[in-house]
Formats: sequence, structure tokens, C-alpha cells
Amino acid sequence: MNLQSIPPVPGQPLPAALRVNLPRLVTAYYALRPDPQVAAQRVAFGTSGHRGSAFATAFNEWHVLAITQAICQYRALQGIDGPLFLGIDTHALSEPARSSAVEVLAANGVALMLAAGDEYTPTPAVSHAILVHNRGRAPDARGRADGIVITPSHNPPEDGGFKYNPPHGGPAGSDATQWIENRANELLAAGLAGVQRMPYALALHAATTHRHDYLSAYVADLGNVIDMDAIRGAGVRMGVDPLGGAGVHYWARIAERYRLDLTVVDDQVDASFGFMPADWDGRIRMDPSSRHAMGNLIALADRFDIAFGCDTDHDRHGIVTASGGLMQPNHYLAVAIDYLFRHRPQWGAKTAVGKTLVSSQMIDRVAARLGRRLLEVPVGFKWFVDGLSDGSLGFVGEESAGATFLRRDGTVWTTDKDGLAPALLAAEITAVSGRDPGALYRDLTQAFGDPVYDRVEAPATPAQKARLSKLTADQVRSTVLADAPIREVLTHAPGNGAAIGGIKVVADNGWFAARPSGTEDIYKIYVESFEGETHLRRIASEAQAIVDAALGGQAG
Repeated sequence: MNLQSIPPVPGQPLPAALRVNLPRLVTAYYALRPDPQVAAQRVAFGTSGHRGSAFATAFNEWHVLAITQAICQYRALQGIDGPLFLGIDTHALSEPARSSAVEVLAANGVALMLAAGDEYTPTPAVSHAILVHNRGRAPDARGRADGIVITPSHNPPEDGGFKYNPPHGGPAGSDATQWIENRANELLAAGLAGVQRMPYALALHAATTHRHDYLSAYVADLGNVIDMDAIRGAGVRMGVDPLGGAGVHYWARIAERYRLDLTVVDDQVDASFGFMPADWDGRIRMDPSSRHAMGNLIALADRFDIAFGCDTDHDRHGIVTASGGLMQPNHYLAVAIDYLFRHRPQWGAKTAVGKTLVSSQMIDRVAARLGRRLLEVPVGFKWFVDGLSDGSLGFVGEESAGATFLRRDGTVWTTDKDGLAPALLAAEITAVSGRDPGALYRDLTQAFGDPVYDRVEAPATPAQKARLSKLTADQVRSTVLADAPIREVLTHAPGNGAAIGGIKVVADNGWFAARPSGTEDIYKIYVESFEGETHLRRIASEAQAIVDAALGGQAG
């Protein structure tokens, strides 16, 4: 039998014949040229930068050269003349994209900070480096730093990604990304005329190219965020699976510096990610919130008091507890919030909780009991940057397992997602409370109810996606949801008034939100019920009918 005819099994490694062909992938990166007249081959910044596969001519050398030149021009317009911190993850396309970016950055005279020893660099380590450099500098001061992270996050092995972090250290806002996207596409259309570039060997030895020890700087400062003494004193046994990602060498250094009982269960780096179990659809994703992707660590959970994993750029976390296995991201966010706001006395009384509007209402109930203001924003970590920078937001999180929080003294730590700190926080929680986060979540359900949550997807054409993103409340005709009166129909986030790019419909003990995908011809429906699985399925079914009716009722 041909191995390629054997369907992948979720939770099992892919046969070698079904894994990505790395030589062909890298060849496609250099050999294929995007056609700027084809929408799928243009530069397109979503919520986390430009992503795509070289095989589909969606992430190729020309894209990286054009985006990097556009960033150079953007930072010049903004008066950003300090160092640019550049990090990469372990995807196969990250190294080639790094070399392309270095050639352009050096030719433009940018003071470039590459990782010492060409170490892989997690997203939070880049955000941390930007913030540390810019500390004390005014927003318009000279010498401000910014950064680039080359990563497609947890996406499959054939994908590449490229994102820009301005001087605030977090994901760039739409004003910056739109300018960079437009300029990059102009450069593509001009056949890269206007792109400055020098040979890679010369770029590495340019006077403006420097080395920075991201690993040591991040690890040395981590004790100002996590109570390492408590973890060490309690003797918490930790297991970590880096999922072959950028933090693979950070964990051993953390264990050594803080004298922790921490075991890295797998330190392989393999750009085909052949050691990874297949996800729910048979594809490889380094998703720490997936029970399939985390299967190897889950199988070892009984060896540890707490275990955790992170995605490829280490900006997402997955928590595996002895009491209940892999936690759903929403569950852990609620526990982390409940713990942090009771164990960080230096955080101000007005320090608030931030969440995206598709995250669980359990967070709302926990925040209310804590007496903390809740800031509910659209999907995208960029909405949290200002609150983290000034310390008005203590903890921020999203349902896809992204989070960060302040230092113990109430000052900013990172303004981008950080997978390592929330993972280690699970160990601190276990040490201080004597119970793991899974057991503590069950306490929350006793107090607030036991919600069930799901995300479903439905097909949508580009035209339908555009209409969904512009829906108004009066286009939702229904007045009830699963027999309960609809209390709110939101098209703008209550926390900051920003458009959510879809709708959220709230009823008693249940809600749904619908928004178009930025990368696929689908829309996503997020659903939660505090009345059980049957109620959840009713909401999901009615949600799809409500959205379909709203889309069908508009002129195309």
C-alpha cells in the first residue's frame, strides 16, 4: 500500500511520506515569485503579521524583502532610529526569511540585534528586549528600539510568518500594519525596485549588525515576574514540552538559574516536526491548547505535579494538571486571574483585567468577585498594549491560550503574548495553594457555574466575510437565543468601543460571537453556555442560522 494513501490519525505522528519535504519548501521560498495581481499572493497583515506557505507562493523571498524594506521606510517616517531586535522560531522558513531580512536591514543602515549564537528567540523575549531598551525614553525620543519576529506561531511546518513590533513592544496596530502592507505590495508590483539589499555575508559583518543575548536577559529578569522561591521551596516537580519551539533552550537555563525541579521531556528541534502528533484534522500544529498536539506530554503527566508546553514562538501556553489533564485555555485564564489579583499586593487597587470578547464569561464573574474592572476588547493582542504599558491592566488573555501579566511590582513585563511566564505561573499557583490549577478551577465552578465552550467554523465566501465584518445590530432579527431573551447585540467591544469585525449576541447564561477568518474562506462562531452541552449545541445551531440569515439579508 502507498503510505501516502494512509490517512493521518489525530494524536499519532505522521508517516514520513506525509511530512513536509523541507528541501522543496526552501526551494519554493527562493524560486517562486508572487504575482501581486493575485490576492492570495499579496502581502496581507492579519492579527499576527503576514503568514503563508512558500508552496502556495504566499510566503516567499520577495514577500520578506518587500516587507522588510517597507518596515525600514516606516521606521524612518516615524523617527525610529534605535536598534531593531530580530528573533526567529524553528519553522523551516524562518532561517531563510531571517537571511533575507538581514540583507535588507543592513543595506538600510539599521542597527540590527541578532541573537547570540544564532539562538532561536521566543516572541516574549523580543518584546522584553524592546521594552528594556526603551525604558525611560519618551515616545518621540531618539534611539527608540523596535523589533521583528519571524514566526507563523503554531501553524503547520510548511508555513512562514513575519510580524512587526513597534517601540511599545507589542503587536503593531492597524495604522502601522496597513502602511507596511500597502508599501510592501507597491514594492512587489514594482519588481522590488526600491528595495535596498546587500549580500548576506557582508550584512552579517556590517558595522550596524550586532549580537544580543536574548536568552540570558529574559531568564535573568523572569524572577521579577514569577515567585521562583515559592516554587523551589515547595519542591514542585515540573515537566515541559517545548514542542520543538523557540524556547527549547530557555527551559534548562531557567531550571539552572532558579534551581527548580524542571524536566524538559523532549528537546528535539526538527523543522518537519516529525515528532509531533497530528492535530484533529490530521495536520501538524504546535498548538499547546490541543489535546492531540499535547498528547506526548499528557501521557507523562503522572510523573509531575504540573506540566506545560508552549507553541513554536512560545507566546502561547498549555497547562497539564495531575488532577484533570490538559486544561482548556479559558479555564486556566480564570484561575490565573483569581490567583494573581489575590497574590500581587503591589498591584494597584485599580489595576484591571483584560480579555478578548470571545473569551469565557467565567472571567467576568471572577473579576466581579475580585472587585476588578474588566476591559473587553476585540480579538487581537494589540488592544492590550497601552494598558500593559502604563500598568492599568494587570493580566490580559485570550481564549486561544495567549496571555501576559505585570511584574510583581506592578510594572510592565511584556506587551506581547508570553507563553513561558503563564506556564511557570501554574507552578507558582501549585506551590502557594498546595493544589494544581485544575482543582482550583473546580472551586470556581462551584461558585459561578460550570460553563461549556466551543468554537465552530462554517464556510463563507470573501464577499460574505466582508459583509459579516460590517454587520449592524439591527440586522440580527432574532429576539431570543435558545429560548432566552437576547440582552445585547454587540458590533463594537464594550471595553474600548473598537469594531469587533463581526457580532456578539448575549443572552441569559449563554452567548455567541461570529467573525470572519483572516486567512481562510470560513467564519468562526464562538459559543458558551452555563447550562450544559445540550444548551450549547442549541446556541451554536441558532447562531449559525442567525448569521446566515443576516448575511443573506444583505445586498451583495
